[in-house]
Amino acid sequence: MKKPVIDYDLCIGCGSCVEICPEVFELREEENKVYVIADEKCHTCDCEEAAGVCPVEAISFSEE
Repeated sequence: MKKPVIDYDLCIGCGSCVEICPEVFELREEENKVYVIADEKCHTCDCEEAAGVCPVEAISFSEE
């Protein structure tokens, strides 16, 4: 299963991915970064779309 991975050096904390997959991604405003909180829930939303809307392409996928 592919798992989303955030490149924190690129992430600008816009939250677009959170809007699409709130069960998978969480915006931590104190750090202004998005974190993966439940990669096993990618089946409940479209993680590929969430990665596609990221304006800085900070979301990639790993095979595990």
